[in-house]
Amino acid sequence: MRNFDVAIIGAGPAGLTAAVYARRAGLTTVVIEKTVAGGQINITDEIENWPGTQKMKGSDLGRSFKEHALSFGVELLMTEVKRIEKTQYEKKKIVVTTDGEIEAGSVILATGAHFKKLGVKGEAEFTGMGVSYCAVCDAPFFEGLSVAVVGGGNVAVEEACYLTNFANKVYIIHRRDEFRADYAASKKALGNKKIVPVWDSVVESIDGTDFVEGITVKNVKSGETKKLEVSGVFVFIGTEPNTAILQDSNLNIETTNGGWIKTTEKMETTEAGVFAAGDLRDKFLRQVVTAASDGAIAAMSAYQFLK
Repeated sequence: MRNFDVAIIGAGPAGLTAAVYARRAGLTTVVIEKTVAGGQINITDEIENWPGTQKMKGSDLGRSFKEHALSFGVELLMTEVKRIEKTQYEKKKIVVTTDGEIEAGSVILATGAHFKKLGVKGEAEFTGMGVSYCAVCDAPFFEGLSVAVVGGGNVAVEEACYLTNFANKVYIIHRRDEFRADYAASKKALGNKKIVPVWDSVVESIDGTDFVEGITVKNVKSGETKKLEVSGVFVFIGTEPNTAILQDSNLNIETTNGGWIKTTEKMETTEAGVFAAGDLRDKFLRQVVTAASDGAIAAMSAYQFLK
């Protein structure tokens, strides 16, 4: 069994920033990731709110995070974490992965969050057949077609703007009469002639035969329903934390009703030696910059705990 001072689970901005700070503090560090290093920014077209960089492709920023961490001698292990086991020793945790076990003096959880599902008729059936949760991944398939974006936050509005580079019309279905996105993103979307807001509405069903052919929307104020002909539906209605590994772990970690992990300002969880950073935390703002900040704090807290 291999031993590290700190095991970081998740290789997004939070996890990779934590890795840089942990290594700079002299801690032996492993980052464990089951998919692709860089996190959700890999599927974001452009990042324009990362300080010091006016505009950058999300995949490029994700690659930069990874290369920076590796340059400090961080070990990146591509495998899936099944559970975390605490032992009788406070500074000894066992991280059980698909490829074996790792012993760590401290653990930083940085597994992020995933997009919520609508839960309506047709969503599951047409996922990959017109229903998508990633505009950057799938937008080129809808060249010259009409699509719908569901949601009204920053992600939904920004991705709708990106989709106009391909689609000839983009409906934004939102249950309120104004976007929740910030002023800059909202102004950009409302000024785009290809974007058609559908206010006070929710999706009742996603319709089609072999592929998406339309959606049925309901006005939450009038109760009226109507059909919109679209070939694609992009869902951006919020996120849920990636905390499934806690279900089989014997850790005492307090979470909210939504499953978000509660921490102190030092990123400490209710389990000694286990810290949390990034989007899986119970926090106000989930952005790349706040995830990186969390990671730095978590790493220095882990250092303090160990030393």
